Amino acid sequence: MTVRHFEAAPAILPLYARAALPAIPFVGGLPGVRHTAGSVPEVTLERSGVTTDLDHLAAYADVCGFALRDRLPVTYPHLAAFGLQMALMVDTAFPFAPMGLVHLRSSITQHRPITVTERYDVSVRATGLRDHPKGRLIDVVSTARVGDEVVWEETMTLLRRGGGGAAEAEIPPLEGVEAPRGSATWRLDAGLGRRYAAVSGDRNPIHLSRLSARAFGFPRQIAHGMWSQARALAAVDNRLPDACTVVAELRRPILLPATVQFGSASDGDRLLLGITGHAREDKPAPTHLVARIDPR
Repeated sequence: MTVRHFEAAPAILPLYARAALPAIPFVGGLPGVRHTAGSVPEVTLERSGVTTDLDHLAAYADVCGFALRDRLPVTYPHLAAFGLQMALMVDTAFPFAPMGLVHLRSSITQHRPITVTERYDVSVRATGLRDHPKGRLIDVVSTARVGDEVVWEETMTLLRRGGGGAAEAEIPPLEGVEAPRGSATWRLDAGLGRRYAAVSGDRNPIHLSRLSARAFGFPRQIAHGMWSQARALAAVDNRLPDACTVVAELRRPILLPATVQFGSASDGDRLLLGITGHAREDKPAPTHLVARIDPR
């Protein structure tokens, strides 16, 4: 396994420029641009000494609905890993061009909270290339450590659509789990994607405007999946145990602007969360997100 070390977070805009190249006719097939299908890159990307900018944390908390505390929100270390994730996915050894990927589900384990004053190290790698009925799946695994202690882990499962593979070898963790009935209404404006992009660095065009989203097959811009997950967790932040695993499934994009319902329900010592839309005529309410929180 090759290890690539970064002294600072990779610059995001050049990575997006590289990510767009495979989608350009003729250019996408050139050596150095075309991705090598069929294998997982044997590389780990690392960044040491990550610190928390309190102004940035406040901006993130404002967009996602978290209260400011002396510890990081459970989803916040994802932002430290995001640049490394992009650097991993634009490498031609990664089996899929990143612009064609769909964030399908994720699992975050917080072994203990990270305080706002702690330094931590982040690493990112890919694994688990496998079939899915709608294409192929791959996992991007991110880990945060304080010294030798693993304090936070994330597995982000991405879908490359097309081809139609076999059924997944394992049953998805939230198979058959329904979103709890909504008890709160959230009105999401058209600029939400741009505000989250400003704090997260995730400036995928599908989130920014109606025009840029249409170029990728969406009728208008969609909310970030990681925003949806963060917003749901922010709504129950005071009920989260210090050590927990959050499994989330993104079932349908939220087209912006939108009005959605948020609900939560207890299932023993588990907590279930859901974001749903509204029923229309003879169509049931769409489910945008289902999440389950298990204490550790």
